[in-house]
Amino acid sequence: MGLGGRDRSAMIEWRSRLDGSNDLNLFLSLITYAASTSNLSYVTVCACLLWGFRLCVLNKRSHLFTASTIDKFVGRSLGEGGRSHLKDCISGLSAVLTAVLPPNMTSESVSAKELIYHPDRWLQPNAHIPDIETYKKMHKKSVENPEEFWGDLAKGFYWNSPPTGAILDYNFDVTKGDIYVNFMKGATTNICYNLLDRKKQENEQGEKIAYYWEGNEPHDCSFITYSQLLKEVCKFANVLRSLGVQKGNRVAIYLPVIPELIYAMLACARIGAVHSIVFAGFSAESLCDRILDCQCILLVTADGFYRGEKLINLKQIADDALEKCKRKKGFVVKRCVVVQRLSNKLRNSQGQPCCNMLQSFWNSETDMFWDTLMKDASEQCEPEWVDAEHPLFILYTSGSTGKPKGVLHTVAGYLMYTAISFKYVFDYHADDVYWCTADIGWITGHSFVTYGPLANGATSVLFEGLLLYPHVGRLYEMIEKYKVTKLYTAPTVIRMLMKFGAEPVRKFNLESLKILGCAGEPINPEAWTWYHDVIGNGRCPIMDTFWQTETGGPMMTPLPAATPLKPGSATFPFFGVLPAILNEHGKELQGEAEGYLVFKQPWPSILRTVYEDNERFETTYFKQFPGFYLTGDSCRRDVDGYYWITGRIDDMLNVSGHLLSSAEVESALSEHSAVAEVAVVSHPHPVKGECIYCFVTLKDGKELTQSISDELKNKVRQKIGPIATPDYIQNAPGLPKTRSGKIMRRILRQIACNEKELGDISTLIDPTVVDVLFSQRCQAAA
Repeated sequence: MGLGGRDRSAMIEWRSRLDGSNDLNLFLSLITYAASTSNLSYVTVCACLLWGFRLCVLNKRSHLFTASTIDKFVGRSLGEGGRSHLKDCISGLSAVLTAVLPPNMTSESVSAKELIYHPDRWLQPNAHIPDIETYKKMHKKSVENPEEFWGDLAKGFYWNSPPTGAILDYNFDVTKGDIYVNFMKGATTNICYNLLDRKKQENEQGEKIAYYWEGNEPHDCSFITYSQLLKEVCKFANVLRSLGVQKGNRVAIYLPVIPELIYAMLACARIGAVHSIVFAGFSAESLCDRILDCQCILLVTADGFYRGEKLINLKQIADDALEKCKRKKGFVVKRCVVVQRLSNKLRNSQGQPCCNMLQSFWNSETDMFWDTLMKDASEQCEPEWVDAEHPLFILYTSGSTGKPKGVLHTVAGYLMYTAISFKYVFDYHADDVYWCTADIGWITGHSFVTYGPLANGATSVLFEGLLLYPHVGRLYEMIEKYKVTKLYTAPTVIRMLMKFGAEPVRKFNLESLKILGCAGEPINPEAWTWYHDVIGNGRCPIMDTFWQTETGGPMMTPLPAATPLKPGSATFPFFGVLPAILNEHGKELQGEAEGYLVFKQPWPSILRTVYEDNERFETTYFKQFPGFYLTGDSCRRDVDGYYWITGRIDDMLNVSGHLLSSAEVESALSEHSAVAEVAVVSHPHPVKGECIYCFVTLKDGKELTQSISDELKNKVRQKIGPIATPDYIQNAPGLPKTRSGKIMRRILRQIACNEKELGDISTLIDPTVVDVLFSQRCQAAA
């Protein structure tokens, strides 16, 4: 069979690219390109497969060269007859490949985390960081000369007055005095002005869409332009001033993910007030504790909202919280502004909004409707120019003592770091549509739903609902609907979607996607690979980011066009971040090592203190290892210098004197084909001290038989060693999670030990799962 001119040209180009290369990802991306755009002939595709066969031999990766793998990439370009011939061709070549490779190099012995995914060359020409050498050069400058690095980047923002001191000044050593960090000392600015006014004036992008908003129901949607956003923010800023809110006052915000949440937080920033956002899934007790801790003078809430099919009476919860504030400390919140999320749709016989439809109490002395206040508010509001180190927000995060910590972030450093990290981590460009699925009540939502995207003039998706409501394909449906190009979600979401397989994905067109991301916890390699292959169709790099509420932005992250990816690894430090790994004695470990993850110097968005508890701040992060910021996470650095977050230090398992990572055991168990999700905790053992207790969620249609339990134990033995063999494996139809997706391991440890006094579990997304897990405990563990 002869080749046409187009085929011949393609063959010449591909051969020039592939000769001398061992880049499997380049091969697959070229095949993908052929399938989607060129409609090349069967002969051409098979010739390219021969080169792919050579690459598989060079890389000793026979498991990549299978009919199902390659057919996924080229099936659309061939007819049914061609597909049949193609599969025969691949099967034959695969048999040869298996024969020539040593037994230990077959597909069964190669795990996902051993693969390296090289950057997609189609991303590189327009990328902000086009290659690994550019990254290394910039990172070196950022840690060796931070004054110049951050000083240069600061020129891209508006400063009402310039800094009078050093760009970055700090002390991390408690033995030398108080811990402090100053960034752009003496400068004044306003973060809201940088996000909205400056964008409108300098870039003339007032009519650009800032957010596509979608509510709980798919038909409940709208969009907000930058001009509209600025107008609404200014109006509510004037409302706050009229209610007595001044620079430095704290304002609590307890709202679902609706546009008013964005308006409220930016309005606070505009007038120099400090916002404290409380996730709308938290209980009245949690809201009360946060209001009392930072002495909020005003609360912004809503009448109610739907989460899936469940009606949440948010005003009732808020009322209970305010009553608790009075009873506990005699503290009275002066004003409560109520957004009519639902009651403006429910009207009484006179046609007026009826809050009673939600059975809410109305206190005429404190309660005020948002719409009433906004009706006559001016659309012009002069920003409050504040010091670079002025507090921007307080966000509460879990503490080891049980009392949440009020993490305080300041204006200038947070603005700079979120803006720069968003731009580089997602390689943001003006035509992108970006979607972070996190709730704004968490740090990911603060940084990568609000401040980071707006600082770059981005168009984002803002979502109120649940990703499985009203059907399991809601995520994919919205990607198609808004033509999302950059997607940022959590590993727990990915594992949840894995349970339903690839079929729901195939119903929607996800070709707009270019870059994927994940954050919140370490992602196991199997979930990473599924995310990459199924949602990303094998062509979208995954930005697996590691960060914390305390850090304000990503500490470890790949960059789309620069970083070769290892599934499950957070790869390398971001700009300005200088990590180290210490042993328990505080000695810095070099090369390949595992231990405590610390940072040796500050970055602009590091927390400045724990609100009203600086002693706790210094004790938690700086006293154990003077001169270092302690993350509280354990970490492994491999022979190539890649960093792997292995879990919280307090999640480590001490079995017969051997420290094991819970994440490592969970990763091994997750490789079993029947497993959808798993969580591992320690359990007291009379001989070992501690043993391993596993909660395993199986995929639909699977049952936890003795055979599967034995297979799971063998999997751990093979992957880690006999010392890590689980003693107990319990069926878990669900796991106790917060609304952010965090698994509450403290509760799992108590269930494993049959301890019924769990305390407040109202923050769980589904508290009923606790009773189910107790009823299915391994009886031998009693």
